Amino acid sequence: MESPPPAPASPAPPPSAPETTPRSAVASAGPSRLGWLDALRGLAALVVVFDHASYTFMADFRRELMPQFNTSRYGIMVFFLVSGYIIPASLERRGCVRTFWTGRFFRMYPMWAAAVTALLAVNLLGLARLPDLGGHSAATVAVAHVTMLQELLGTPSLLLTLWTLSYEMAFYLLVVALFTVNRHRQSAALAVTSAVLAAVSVAAQTVLRPSALSGTFGTGPSAAAAAIAMTVAVCCASAGSPVLRRFGGVLGGLLALVLVVLNGTVPTWEGLVILAVMFLGTVVYRAERQQISRRLAAGAAVVVIACAVGCAYRFGDGDHFTRRGWIAAFVLAVLTFGAALALRHRHIPRPLTALGTISYSVYLVHPVLLAVIDHTLGRQHRDSPALLAAFFLVLLPLCALTHRCIEAPSQAWGRRYALTRR
Repeated sequence: MESPPPAPASPAPPPSAPETTPRSAVASAGPSRLGWLDALRGLAALVVVFDHASYTFMADFRRELMPQFNTSRYGIMVFFLVSGYIIPASLERRGCVRTFWTGRFFRMYPMWAAAVTALLAVNLLGLARLPDLGGHSAATVAVAHVTMLQELLGTPSLLLTLWTLSYEMAFYLLVVALFTVNRHRQSAALAVTSAVLAAVSVAAQTVLRPSALSGTFGTGPSAAAAAIAMTVAVCCASAGSPVLRRFGGVLGGLLALVLVVLNGTVPTWEGLVILAVMFLGTVVYRAERQQISRRLAAGAAVVVIACAVGCAYRFGDGDHFTRRGWIAAFVLAVLTFGAALALRHRHIPRPLTALGTISYSVYLVHPVLLAVIDHTLGRQHRDSPALLAAFFLVLLPLCALTHRCIEAPSQAWGRRYALTRR
């Protein structure tokens, strides 16, 4: 999951939109320009790429490392913390839900569509193989992917990184819901509540089968219902009427909560921990902007960390999960975010900020390249650090190109579109 870089700044909200952040705070926030966040995204992207590429180039090393340190969870938890810091600030400094969704659409979908199209193309050319659709129809999988909620709708992700974007989208829906009912400042309470509910679900040994709702009502109907509800929620929340805005926001928030709690493929406790982590990122933002006290923020962080670690420990070890690996990754992700926050006023090396700028491309392009390599050349029987390094040397320039040719133009289109909708 990558936490996609924030949408570009857009014009001031129309008079009907609520103004919730003082202009001085807005001017000082500027999260899209904060180098320490770019550096975190760059670091997290590299770790996630290593995690996935290790299957192909470093399988022996991976088998030794994963039980001790889950690199995938480390990368995505860093991304989720960054997303939690950025996304609410992005919405609040605009003060307009319609502008927020416009920015998100032009920021996320063009590169997402390009990566999925590239995967379909190499599959047609016989250079890669699509993942097993699990018996679902192509139409159902397509609808689920268009919502970006496929991980929460019981369908497989075409790209192995897309599952985290489902939680990103759920977070966006929740943030908009809170904004429309004027409860967006309650970040600490939301982080603590999500973490405590995760702990309760583990203590009560609440075990839902993966994609429980889709299994009960059918994946196709569930995906169709979710797509309709999401469309209605986004359109209504973006409307000029205060009543419609609240209705759309609440509908989207309820959809996100139901899917995360009842229809994810990860255990219920981990889905709730993911939400808690993202809201913890928001807590840090509010404490830094002096919207809440640092003592409250520290207390919320302690509760979230304690509940997350306790949940993983109580959950125990399994075939694809080791408590030690998960806990080590989670704690180090929090410490990494904290260290970057403490050093935020220091000079950040330009290569790190540049890597953060292209991190969304890195996140989406590398699975396509790995799919081609696995299908054509096969996975290495012995660890090959040299081939892994060569993979990075090919990947990063390619991602710089996709950012320049796809991401940057799409953001410019989004800015122009927002201007026409003022």
